[in-house]
Amino acid sequence: MEEKRAGEKRLLMGNEAIALGAIRAGVSVATGYPGTPSSEVLETIAKERPEGVYVEWSVNEKSALEVAAGAAIAGERALVTMKQVGLNVASDPLMSLNYVGVKGGMVVMVADDPGPISSQTEQDTRSFGQYAKIAVFDPSSPEEAYTMIADAYDCSERTGRPALFRPTTRVCHSYSSVEIQKPLPRRHSESFRKDGGRWVIFPRLAYANHIKIEENLVRLSDEFSSYSGNRLTGGGRLGVASGGVSWSYVMEAASDIATDFRNLKVATVPFPRQLAAKFLDGLDSVLVVEELDPFIERELIYLCGRLGVKVDIRGKLSGDMPPAGENTPAEVRRAVRSFLGEEEYAVRDLRDASALNLPPRPPVLCAGCPHRASFYAVKEASRGRKAVFSGDIGCYTLGNASPLDMVDTCLCMGAGVAMAQGLNRAEPDAVNFAFIGDSTFFHTGIPGVVNAVYNNADIIVAVLDNSTTAMTGGQPHPGIGRTITGEPARKLSIYDVLASVGVGDIQRVNAFDLFAAKNAAARAIEGKGVRAIIFEGECIALSGGNKTAMSVDDSKCVGCGVCVRELGCPALSMEGKKASVDGASCTGCEVCVSLCKFGALGGDAA
Repeated sequence: MEEKRAGEKRLLMGNEAIALGAIRAGVSVATGYPGTPSSEVLETIAKERPEGVYVEWSVNEKSALEVAAGAAIAGERALVTMKQVGLNVASDPLMSLNYVGVKGGMVVMVADDPGPISSQTEQDTRSFGQYAKIAVFDPSSPEEAYTMIADAYDCSERTGRPALFRPTTRVCHSYSSVEIQKPLPRRHSESFRKDGGRWVIFPRLAYANHIKIEENLVRLSDEFSSYSGNRLTGGGRLGVASGGVSWSYVMEAASDIATDFRNLKVATVPFPRQLAAKFLDGLDSVLVVEELDPFIERELIYLCGRLGVKVDIRGKLSGDMPPAGENTPAEVRRAVRSFLGEEEYAVRDLRDASALNLPPRPPVLCAGCPHRASFYAVKEASRGRKAVFSGDIGCYTLGNASPLDMVDTCLCMGAGVAMAQGLNRAEPDAVNFAFIGDSTFFHTGIPGVVNAVYNNADIIVAVLDNSTTAMTGGQPHPGIGRTITGEPARKLSIYDVLASVGVGDIQRVNAFDLFAAKNAAARAIEGKGVRAIIFEGECIALSGGNKTAMSVDDSKCVGCGVCVRELGCPALSMEGKKASVDGASCTGCEVCVSLCKFGALGGDAA
């Protein structure tokens, strides 16, 4: 397929470009766990995959990396996809795999999220790569990402170690015209060979391989100084060093800057020190523009000290660039022009909502979301009780906002179940709910439940089952019954899993049935030990709603505002002294109907 498309230009999202680049490079096994901004890579491979390419959504990032590692030590080219916080989950096997090594090329694509736009934390995979002693490739655009991923595979096979590939949100989700190239020659993969403990990590092997890893890093630094992804252009006494999408912003700014300056682009870890030394030679001052950590800045400061040259290095550490968040074209333009002494002028930043007079859009659960109903039922059942609500990562994290105010803690995937246990140990008189989504339950929630049962905890596990991995785009998981390619798979029952690990009191309830849901929560509150409620209600993005929009009978509405004030549904508002329903956004879930004591809300069945 790719052979026929060679020479064709396609408008591609960055993640699509990365996927097609991996296919061009001969990837055979692709695994991952969905997480914005990385999800579309694996979905594109599933859609475009040639014959013989295996692709899966794994249960979590750790499992995804281990599946890919197995393929890579058998000689296949493997790809793992995740977001930056997913790398935390996969770091245990990845650290060891770098010591054990691989035979086929293995690329771990980690999408960083400066801002952060849709993540718990800002993390820089370049810093992780430096810590883990693993090579990192940092593309600056979708076009470069398309070809650079093949370089990452070559590096992995040349060194016999995994490589990291680090696009950021703006590279992942921007669009560019990409020229499709011919597939690279297919490598002949070898079968797995037992090799006298070659693939078994022991202390003596780890020590020997650590020495090889350090030697490899020095060699790669030299090789990367002549790598095409790293480049040095321009002249003068002032320099700008940048990498990733920030380099693209610097190049945009340079298009109408009169002052000549030396420009260093850094796209790799290890740092290309020989190239950087040429860059520093004869300079007076350097501005470093990068996201997120001052990686390039620290390397240049170190190099100046090692070479004994006096160059003023400015960036995040000096306060010349913001210490956190993503860069924007306007911010980079202002910083570069100011550094070069050129006259500044106003530049409207199209990402700044205030510049466009756009109204603020606070994060909120969708109209018709089953989680709103589940939260409200538990809230009502808990009134008058000392209760703590531990949350987790997913759409339901939005339950922390008013008026629900039902997420008191949120740490990382699967943590809510275990945190609830710690909270209850500290305050045994409190009722502790742990809210967790269906996909997160399979990801890392099960060990927390096992821990609770084993240690005789007193908590209520509330599984919010909306039949999808909703927050990242509706991907399937082990409880759905189909794979990423649409093939049927065994559907795992959350109820059966909970029962199999020893949870004795398990209730299943329709999340939209407010009366039944509230009674289930009340019953659980009166119990002891580990008990569970599975709130079942399909994500509105999948079902689209099953009924017509609700309407308000003005003759019955007394204007109490309870429906608006208690639920926080974006389809409900007050117009004057009466409640109002936005028919365009209402999905007919009828939760508000159950709430209204005056029978003012209703609708006909579709």
